Amino acid sequence: MSPQATGRLQGSDLIIERRFRAPIDDVWASVTRPGKTALWFGPWEGEVGQGMTVRLQLVHEKDQPWTDLRIDACEAPHRLAVATVDEFGEWRLELTLAQQDDITTLRFVQRLDDPALAAEVGPGWEYYLDMLVAAREGRALPSFGDYYPAQKAHYLQGL
Repeated sequence: MSPQATGRLQGSDLIIERRFRAPIDDVWASVTRPGKTALWFGPWEGEVGQGMTVRLQLVHEKDQPWTDLRIDACEAPHRLAVATVDEFGEWRLELTLAQQDDITTLRFVQRLDDPALAAEVGPGWEYYLDMLVAAREGRALPSFGDYYPAQKAHYLQGL
């Protein structure tokens, strides 16, 4: 059975949330520290700070390419905004974290040039965010084949 898609389109923004029973600083470390991002997304290297560029390896993509990732905003432990450019265009991504009691909510937003792209990229981000959940919980990482193309229809509904 395929994992359930949870994301939604709001205008041109693809939005996906995940909740963690963990302190905000712990979740922040999972999305910003190279040793921790390597567990679910890929390692990165370079000097960090707003306006700086780091190199990120996409270890779960074909040929495990490296890409430059510009840091547009880094407001620990609440907000990280980054951008990268590849053969498919510019990717503008934002993570915001908020803690209430013992639950930290991660909100992922990708601003899309064309909302129809959500059908292609939405399942991928669902996969990566579920990889984050699995890595934090020490569970086996999911398989991308369970997400795409199974979740494509979910993202086509709002168009």
